Amino acid sequence: MPAPDKQLSAEQSRQVADQIREEIARRRISRQALAEQAKLSLSTLEKVLGGRRPFTLATTVRLEQALGVSLRKTPEAPVPAAFNGNGDVAPDGLGAYSRRAVAWIEGTYVTVRPSFGDKDAIFAYRTEIVWDAMASSLVFHESERQDAAFTQFGEVAVPNQSGHIYLVTNRHGQHRLITVARLAISGEMYGIITTLLAGRGSLLTPIAAPIAYLPIKMVANPTFGRVSADDPNYAQYRQHLRRTTDEPFALFLPR
Repeated sequence: MPAPDKQLSAEQSRQVADQIREEIARRRISRQALAEQAKLSLSTLEKVLGGRRPFTLATTVRLEQALGVSLRKTPEAPVPAAFNGNGDVAPDGLGAYSRRAVAWIEGTYVTVRPSFGDKDAIFAYRTEIVWDAMASSLVFHESERQDAAFTQFGEVAVPNQSGHIYLVTNRHGQHRLITVARLAISGEMYGIITTLLAGRGSLLTPIAAPIAYLPIKMVANPTFGRVSADDPNYAQYRQHLRRTTDEPFALFLPR
């Protein structure tokens, strides 16, 4: 007989429910839409969010895959005394940087790149870069994506040799890489995204495009999703994307 599905504790279920409600509010999606993406019934989702049923491991995994975020948190380990007041240090594979040395990167950004589905439109979403004490490094998390199922999160590498910043997603060995340079004074970051374009069925095609990260304070009323030419932010977004290749922060060789 199959083993029964493991249930999360009451405290774990409460934490997971709180995070899911936050993600729903942040992305402005309905519970029905989330249930469909996670292949759950709306009734099941309503019961676990309302505390009438504990989360099971299988249900949690489905919701993590639909949202593109980790919902299960491990207890925080105490910070070693040697690092207190001096900032933690990231692993060597991410650049061995201290938290204090990269504090200027932390923040919320409006992220813009060309739309992969409409050559005349721009795709915009929110990216947050913060220090993760458990990982002892900067991490990033995307939100406000129109295609919420493809929301990305991962680690941030800041090696001192190249002077560039790398936002790396690694899911079961499948990578997405963003390489950017940051303007020291104004805070924008410009570079290139290398990822996979989802086509029909299971078809995935490698694709690269310019990308820009704008500190959210630079955009008075940011627009997210697919931004067309009639949007008030379109001209500003387009200007920053062109700057990526005009200055140039990234090169695209002709065929």
